[in-house]
Amino acid sequence: MSHPLSYLDVAGAQAATVEPLLWATIAISVAVTAIIALLLAGGLWRRRAPAPAEGEALPTLERGVEGARWIWIGVGISLVPLFATLVWTVAVLAQVGPLPRNPRVTLDVTANQWWWDVRYDGPQPDQIFHTANEIHVPVGEPVLVRLHGGDVIHSFWVPRLSGKTDLIPGQTNQAWIEADRPGIYRGQCAEYCGAQHAHMAFEVVAEPRAAFDRWRARQLQTAPPPASEAQAAGFALFASRCGMCHSIRGTSARASAAPDLTHLMSRRTLAAGTLPNNPQSLTGWIENPQAIKPGALMPDQGLSAADLNSLRAYLETLR
Repeated sequence: MSHPLSYLDVAGAQAATVEPLLWATIAISVAVTAIIALLLAGGLWRRRAPAPAEGEALPTLERGVEGARWIWIGVGISLVPLFATLVWTVAVLAQVGPLPRNPRVTLDVTANQWWWDVRYDGPQPDQIFHTANEIHVPVGEPVLVRLHGGDVIHSFWVPRLSGKTDLIPGQTNQAWIEADRPGIYRGQCAEYCGAQHAHMAFEVVAEPRAAFDRWRARQLQTAPPPASEAQAAGFALFASRCGMCHSIRGTSARASAAPDLTHLMSRRTLAAGTLPNNPQSLTGWIENPQAIKPGALMPDQGLSAADLNSLRAYLETLR
């Protein structure tokens, strides 16, 4: 996508409902600006009455009704597009406001400084799982999203699919998204939330229902055990250094202060959309996270080169 945060290139039912109103509002605003500019230019270039000759009396000022008439005409004309826009806005809100009934996919999204925790609901406890900074949804189905603020006020925004909804600590707001076609749609925190606000992105991956079901089945799987000495050493390092914040299902690491890493390498990005997910970026992020995202809660672990290689060897198995 050349413009991943463009709200003019819509790909979802909610955004498609809002887009015509947006274009109409832009057209009205441009027309009003043009009319005002033309009237102002006309007033500036309008020929003034010649100055009176020396000794000639100045003309008497008279209060007329011509100016007031123009004001009333302008107000009357302005009320028509304004009232039409008001009615249209209310109609759009009535369409996009109601939440989906009996959605097949329900998410709980919690915003933290500066990453997104995504919890997929399920009918049984063993069908509930967490991921981070990447949301998968089936194409053509409305998805209910329950929004929670983990620390400060954030805002959930996927411009090609939906509008903005705030995430407020102590309050649960609800929204919905629906993608009309497969694709990867970038989301962003739209409420200033601290130094790394700009580096708090996520992706919505829309795929056909069959592909979504396969992805969900993989996410429910636990992490494989280490298959080599390097991987075993890496897991031991993870458990002692990283397991106090991160979790990996199927292991003793079950903390929730940082992203769930059970399927880390299946994601496209690292650090909430800051880096592409590849071995080089993973190494740099582990080695010195503060150089990449100053202020993030992930500390520099001070690992040796050998420990860093072992830890990466283990993390690369989490697919």
